Amino acid sequence: MTDTPISEMSFEAAMRELEQVVGKLERGDVALEDSIKLYQRGAELKKRCEAKLKEAEEKVAAITLDAEGQPTGTTPVEGQ
Repeated sequence: MTDTPISEMSFEAAMRELEQVVGKLERGDVALEDSIKLYQRGAELKKRCEAKLKEAEEKVAAITLDAEGQPTGTTPVEGQ
């Protein structure tokens, strides 16, 4: 795990750490108290990743609208 506060992590850094947390929890070789802390950290990392994805989607949406707010003919964001 990194010392960088989750609120300052890039999407990629948060995703990497989330994968590490999930890996440790899946192995099941962590003490119960540590598992709870890891689960909480994982939930915070997941929330950060979701927020960064939302920001990216909003930026893409803003770029693909013309001055009147109409789509400029680009394809929608996947999953929308």
